[in-house]
Amino acid sequence: MIKKVVVVGAGPSGLMAAEVLSGAGVQVLLFDAMPSVGRKFLLAGKGGLNLTHSEPADLFASRYGQGRAQVAALLKCLDASQVRAWAASLGIDTFVGSSGRVFPTDMKAAPLLRAWLARLRHPKEGPPVKFFMRHRWTGWHQAGVSASESGSGAAPTWLDFDTPQGPIEVHADAVVLALGGGSWVRLGSDGAWVPWLQAKGVEVAPLLPANGGFDVKNGWSAHFSSRFAGQPFKSVAIAFTNSHGHKFARKGEFVATATGLEGSLIYAASGWLRDEVLASGSATFHLDLLPDMPIERVLAEVRHPRGSRSLSSHLKSRLHIEGIKAAILHELLGKEQLADPLQLAQAIKALPITLTAARPLDEAISSAGGVLFEGLTGQLMLTSLPGVFCAGEMLDWEAPTGGYLLTACLASGVCAGQGVLSYLKSS
Repeated sequence: MIKKVVVVGAGPSGLMAAEVLSGAGVQVLLFDAMPSVGRKFLLAGKGGLNLTHSEPADLFASRYGQGRAQVAALLKCLDASQVRAWAASLGIDTFVGSSGRVFPTDMKAAPLLRAWLARLRHPKEGPPVKFFMRHRWTGWHQAGVSASESGSGAAPTWLDFDTPQGPIEVHADAVVLALGGGSWVRLGSDGAWVPWLQAKGVEVAPLLPANGGFDVKNGWSAHFSSRFAGQPFKSVAIAFTNSHGHKFARKGEFVATATGLEGSLIYAASGWLRDEVLASGSATFHLDLLPDMPIERVLAEVRHPRGSRSLSSHLKSRLHIEGIKAAILHELLGKEQLADPLQLAQAIKALPITLTAARPLDEAISSAGGVLFEGLTGQLMLTSLPGVFCAGEMLDWEAPTGGYLLTACLASGVCAGQGVLSYLKSS
């Protein structure tokens, strides 16, 4: 008898779980609330699909911070090199960019997704995956009870869905939940699943913004906001030490917003900054406007006689500080600090910027928090709900941009799919 598995969520982790299961001869019913598949995946690849990263495995795993050990275990199911091989099996060639990031040769997400869906719908082996779009999961059907509730070992594999034709209930031999986190609600990741799992005794860490922006203390002045919102700080560095003494330092670039800051360098530190804001009410990092120049030279150039030139002209001539870099100095420093060469040089090398709030979760690229790994088996089955597996961003981990988020989502889908196969063989 062909086993039937319900996968809820048609993002990368859900699709990958479906591929593993279908390839093993399992009938997969894949449900998603959105009208089409992989909407967040497509939007994330709009500026160039960053599939993964080419750096060594140990360094790759370190990017997941506190979740390193858990994600490293997932990467054993599918690592960065295997992601490239998987893409190649779909007819998608990849290349390594100058930063070490891996992209499809055409940089686009849509051709990869089309090839992937074609293989899922028309596999060479195994039953085709059946897709049910505009089917929103609304919780467990009353016929589905946990082992502890029934005393018979029955898994809660009856699920309720809202559909264009009305509510339905669906039963399966096992379930993979790949529901995403809480960012980009318009694309389907709304975190509505949290109370339904908590009601079944599943521990879930609060969903928090990751790879998102922040508001600065007291906001920008109207002048700075109107003139410089949307402009980048290029070739800068930030340094941050949290209240536990842990240090973060990196070079890169980021962007001013109407109320604060966002962009790749801010995203890289966002977990550190967010946790400090939550714990202490604010987080102050130091901005180095000239990371490749020692402070001794900066001070010498600032002290160089400027004659009748304005300070702005002097900084532009001697240090090439202009535009938004000059503006941030005038925004955050008083007249006395600007007039004192030592204080000005110190600010150029370590300008303190205080953040008081993370931007809302829905604005973030991804989310932190989710289902705790302590409540999962090594194959991602919920210990309190036998037969129910979790994958993707709904798990309690976070990753920086650079292909790390997508790689771990794909890997968790493979792990969950393999876990379901083991469960079905033993049940």
